[in-house]
Amino acid sequence: MSLAVMDGADYMRDPRKHHFHPYADNGGTSVAIAGDDFVMIASDTRLTRGFNILSRDQGKVLGLTPKTMMASSGCWADVLTLKKVLNARLTMYSHEHHDVMSTTAVAQLLSTMLYWRRFFPYYVSNILAGIDEEGKGVVYHYDPVGHMEKLAFSATGASVAQIQPLLDNQLGALNMKDVTPPTITKELARQLIHDAFVSAAERDINTGDGILIHTITKDGTTDEKVKLRRD
Repeated sequence: MSLAVMDGADYMRDPRKHHFHPYADNGGTSVAIAGDDFVMIASDTRLTRGFNILSRDQGKVLGLTPKTMMASSGCWADVLTLKKVLNARLTMYSHEHHDVMSTTAVAQLLSTMLYWRRFFPYYVSNILAGIDEEGKGVVYHYDPVGHMEKLAFSATGASVAQIQPLLDNQLGALNMKDVTPPTITKELARQLIHDAFVSAAERDINTGDGILIHTITKDGTTDEKVKLRRD
């Protein structure tokens, strides 16, 4: 046996080699679009691990308050933990103040919670959407360590590279000359969300099976489910 082979074998048996892989990417894509008096937030229903489909009916949008919802995707264990802790904080606030936390306050709370875990962050992409104190739709986009940006529309998750450019073009009129961004209506938001997910499902194995679309207004929330390709 050559010295190189022996060195390789010894390397493979080296007891000092330790590996720690706490994160997994379980796929999923989320989109949120805000209008003057509504906000629409949607996610696909596929939960994956590598080339395996763990579930075809797993929604990724959580109702936090009657006017606020959050969509999360990434490491599903971290998603469940984050939602549990956030719900506990909202319940504590409700019991202490006898009131429901506003969308703006929930957005700041989520940012603070994510930043508190910055040295071992939740491996989760989040979008928070709701109706603000003025009755207008708002969307907040987060990175895993709590940086928050208030937007009119946003996408996150496995298919963000396909969907965000479409939203930028159709809703933001970015990189277009002499084009005015359109007024965002419920019909336009719903059609764009549908088309974006259909396109993403054709190109990304981590997105598919179905879309859960949630529309939030001052009068409440409505839900819709749309089928996507299942292969």
